[in-house]
Order: sequence, then structure tokens, then C-alpha cells
Amino acid sequence: MAPASLSKVLAGVTLVGLLLAGESHAAAPAVDAVGEAVKQDLAPALRTFLVLSFMSFIPIALIGMTSFTRIIVVLALLRHALGIPQTPPNSVLITLAMFLTLFSMGPVADRVYSEAITPYVTEQVSASTAMERASEPIRGFMVRQTRESDLLAVLEMARIEPPKTMQDIRFTHLAAAFLLSELKTAFQIGFVIFLPFLLIDLVVAAILMALGMIMLPPTTISLPLKILLFILIDGWVLVSRTLLGSFWT
Repeated sequence: MAPASLSKVLAGVTLVGLLLAGESHAAAPAVDAVGEAVKQDLAPALRTFLVLSFMSFIPIALIGMTSFTRIIVVLALLRHALGIPQTPPNSVLITLAMFLTLFSMGPVADRVYSEAITPYVTEQVSASTAMERASEPIRGFMVRQTRESDLLAVLEMARIEPPKTMQDIRFTHLAAAFLLSELKTAFQIGFVIFLPFLLIDLVVAAILMALGMIMLPPTTISLPLKILLFILIDGWVLVSRTLLGSFWT
């Protein structure tokens, strides 16, 4: 990779890292200073250090600022509802959750790329301006998915008076409230998923007891029935559409 291209990549990575590290207004001078430093002809070792440092923010962004949490929790609950807590394996569920996250976050990612990253890489705007532009669509997405009660609870735990507008809320407080809302929504969806499979377990257990087959574990009969039902209704597609629809409605 050419030095100029590498500098642009470093600038983009730095922008994302600074977005997660602090508030746009308070950190604006530091953002511009670091952004200009990254664009300079830095030593290869320092470039590598900067890339690795800011890559550590990627898991935080994936979990705390996107739809990933809701999706992976629902998929994990679905696996338990089927009665096969180890199948599909975690790697498969995480991969599926990441693809569904990309689909659900597509409009937000497009806005961040076109309004913030591209102008910054082409040196049309400063790092602080790019960070502010990048935070707007992400903040808008998080606000739409956050319950007011969860936001008030987070502000109460932080001992902060509720601000007059949503724009005055610190990104860290919004992210915490967003995660609480995502977990609550995921468990609500998971409860609905559990009901039909729980009904199958109860019916099978009642039939086996009526037949006097007490020594036969109910899961031996109910597990194939639950898998068959899940196949007949095209369960994976249905759950995926439901998850994506929960973000678009």
C-alpha cells in the first residue's frame, strides 16, 4: 500500500476511534491535532501502533452503537428455545448476526461514509467536523431505538439532570441507555419465540405421562418435533426478517 493511501486509512481509523473516545464539542481541538498528526509521514512502527490502538474501539462500537446486541441475543435465545444450546456453534451465530447488523445499519453506514469519512479522507473537512457529521446518523439511530424510561434511568444513575434536548445528551449516557433498551427488546422477542416450543414440550410431556412412559425423557421426542416445526415455517428466514423489521418500523 502506498504511503498516501495508508495515511488516508489511518485518518479514517483515527476518526472512528476519536468518535468513540470523547464528545465532539469538548474534544474538537484535540481531534484536529491528532487528525493532522496522522496525516503526516509517520514512521511505520508508529502507524502500526495507531492502527492497533484504534482498532480496539471496533468491538465497543459494534456492541454499544449498532443493532448487533439485539440480534445476537435473540439468536442465542432461539438456540435455547429449540433445545440445542450448542448448535449452531457460536461462530456461526456471530457471523449471521454481523451480516444482519450490516443489513440493518446500511442506511446509517452510507450516511457516515458519504457525509463524514469521504470528505475527511479527501481533506475537504477537518477531523472535528467529520466526527460531528459521523455522530449525527449514529446518534439518530440510537435515539430511535432507545426507550425514554431507560434513558432517564441512566441519567438518574449518573446523577445528571435530564437535558432539554436529545442533542445535549452525552454519547456515553446514550450508549448505555441504548444497550439497556436493546437487551429489553431482545428478551421480549425471545419470550415470544419460546412460547410455541414450550407448548410442544408441555404437550409431549403430558402425552408421555398419560402413556406411562415416565422413564423416556420428553426432549427425546420434542426435540425432533421442534426442529421439524422450525424447518416447516422456514424459521431462520422468519426470525431474520422479524429482527430486521424491528429496526425499520
